[in-house]
Amino acid sequence: MTRLGATFHTELLLTCGLLLACFTLLYFSRQVGKQKSQPPKSQPLKAADHVNDGKYHLLLAATGSVATIKIPNILTALSKYDNLSIRLLLSESAAKFLQAQSGEQPSLDQTAKIKNVDGIYRDADEWRKPWVRGDPILHIELRRWADMMVIAPLSANSLATLALGLSDNLISSAARAWDTHNMIDLARPGITLPCGGKKVIIVAPAMNTAMWAHPVTSKHLDVLSREWGVEYGGWFEVLWPIDKGLACGDTGSGAMREWKEIVAAIETKFGLDQSREEALIQVALVKIDRARARGSPMADFTQEEADALRRMKANEKRIKVDETAVAKRLR
Repeated sequence: MTRLGATFHTELLLTCGLLLACFTLLYFSRQVGKQKSQPPKSQPLKAADHVNDGKYHLLLAATGSVATIKIPNILTALSKYDNLSIRLLLSESAAKFLQAQSGEQPSLDQTAKIKNVDGIYRDADEWRKPWVRGDPILHIELRRWADMMVIAPLSANSLATLALGLSDNLISSAARAWDTHNMIDLARPGITLPCGGKKVIIVAPAMNTAMWAHPVTSKHLDVLSREWGVEYGGWFEVLWPIDKGLACGDTGSGAMREWKEIVAAIETKFGLDQSREEALIQVALVKIDRARARGSPMADFTQEEADALRRMKANEKRIKVDETAVAKRLR
């Protein structure tokens, strides 16, 4: 090989080596990016394991709308409550809005670290492993676990899906499997279900103004708000959209209700705005029930819970619980 040929061969090898290094670096950087955007895998859920945890169970879901970026605000606002457990459901399109694009759009991994978030689920979690007899079915376990479901935002497509009774993803499957006649999922010890002891689904529609004004939208909303509405003995409650400038540039109706109003609706339904004293007593009573169920004369209270019970007994304080049940538990 001539000197010129050898030089060319060496330069060619160096160039190929550099290209390979660049492609390798690009591949691994993308893999790291993917990992950062994914929440940690939630453990398989069995609702029966959480029956006596003394917390309200909120199933919070988001479907494909830019209003999904308000989910972190809702979660953060609810993080101050010690007696609340939240499991977040995201449609595949909704998950695209929480990929660490900006400060108001944290990654799913960051979202999972917000206090009270006990799991994040996507469609793939339903089929994480081949099902065998005896395995839990995720959308059924989520329904059993939940005391209330809130879908905010509810996109035009997901509104149509619910109104037509379709169940083609995890969110719509959980909603389709809802105990609409209050025959299966009864209230857990120490937990008062909203709306007269019935589990409800609250939806906050969000869509473009033209989509909101489309004739089929009102038909779908009639199904949820009238045929299946809480006011008519059903299980759905609609938080109607507002007028404002939309992310797409249009101005008009169709924007999701302010996230603070959604938080307020959750607080009111669960009674989360009660005093901390009352919340401590509620949790303590659940622990008493749990101890008696296992035949133990002792309940494992925190110091705060024990002090709250003593103050209630000493002051005969009226609280938002069944007073007869309270008297029996404190004998």
